[in-house]
Amino acid sequence: MPEMKRAIKDSVFTFLFSEPKYLLELYQYLHPEDTDVTEAECKLITSKNVLSNGFYNDLGIQVRDKLILLVEAQSTFSVNLPLRMLIYLAESYREYVLKNKISLYSSKPADIPKAELYVVYTGSKEDVPDVLRLSDLCGEGSAEVQVKVLRGGDNSIVGQYVDFCKIADKQRALHGPTNEAIRETIRICQEKGILVPFLASRRMEVVDIMELLFSQEEVMEMALWEREQVGIEKGIQKGIQKGIQKGIQKGKQEGQQEVLQLYKKLFEKMKPLGRTNELQDALLDGTKLFSLAKEFGIEV
Repeated sequence: MPEMKRAIKDSVFTFLFSEPKYLLELYQYLHPEDTDVTEAECKLITSKNVLSNGFYNDLGIQVRDKLILLVEAQSTFSVNLPLRMLIYLAESYREYVLKNKISLYSSKPADIPKAELYVVYTGSKEDVPDVLRLSDLCGEGSAEVQVKVLRGGDNSIVGQYVDFCKIADKQRALHGPTNEAIRETIRICQEKGILVPFLASRRMEVVDIMELLFSQEEVMEMALWEREQVGIEKGIQKGIQKGIQKGIQKGKQEGQQEVLQLYKKLFEKMKPLGRTNELQDALLDGTKLFSLAKEFGIEV
């Protein structure tokens, strides 16, 4: 595979809209009333390092000097998105103020662009609201941020990207994180007329990006598994102290192996349901761990 020179956070989404014609198409989808806008008037202002611990936003667009659009692509719904978008927006405004030498202590109003925030949601959750608000997290106050949710469902550039993601998810479920899943995703998209010019001209780059993301996902899952192994050890120790009879009767070594096998079975059942956070909590409480086993019909 050719060496990837893009950052890990890059995705098909950021790659697609790094091309001026698709960036313009995205803006026109959001603002069809603006028929005079040109490619040159839409420029990327994506922040590559918002915070030192690795906050990145997917896509930042400045249209003329009048509008800043921040757009995220998310397959997993998170109510924390407005807070993240607020951080991205603050950084975008900071960069704009510095670049344009705007004084924030002047008596006249600062001339800054209006901001609009969007998330392109590609997941399967049905009850995602149309608008996410900061006040949903912390209650009403002096500051408010609202993020509009875009789901596609049409033949627009956004709709085609959402369809691409759903096809990719389905093929990954069928074939795992493999080259076959990638090839089938591209083949099906081309047959259905989804992102055809983009995939035809940038096929190799798209394959490289998907391969990289699959590899990174596997590495992250391995790292997560290692952390969970440590948690298992702690959970076993605490469980033994609380008097888990099987662990005590069979000895620590056999008890550890049983709990490890139990955890693996639970992990396989709970991961598709998005409930691994409950499993993490149970690692520090043997009673909860065996309660989950009972819920999922696993004999212990």
